[in-house]
Amino acid sequence: MKLLLDTHIFLWFISGDNRLPQDIKQGIRNPDNEVYLSVVSLWEVIVKHQLGKLPLPEPPERYLPIQRERHQIAGLPLDEASVSQLAKLPLLHRDPFDRMLICQAIQHNLTIVTVDGLIQAYSVSLWS
Repeated sequence: MKLLLDTHIFLWFISGDNRLPQDIKQGIRNPDNEVYLSVVSLWEVIVKHQLGKLPLPEPPERYLPIQRERHQIAGLPLDEASVSQLAKLPLLHRDPFDRMLICQAIQHNLTIVTVDGLIQAYSVSLWS
């Protein structure tokens, strides 16, 4: 399975947060799955960190790539074809970061791993 981690799932995973369901943790660790973190998540974390809404042990531009590599999670760049999906996406979710993750999941046939109920309103493959 090809998994795209929602930002909060990645943060919960790397920090050992108890809110992360056990089956999701096992899915991320399963070597049969391809696991991705979008550059959009890095963008989101940097913005929230700069606004003082997300404390981290190190600056996010350094911390997140190190954690992603440490946990053998592939990076997913933002490409033009994914951004173009935005024109077809209904405005059910207002968060621009989540909307772009949805677009990337559609474009690259990825399963989004999230607990965000608003993402479930879209016709994308979900693991929640």
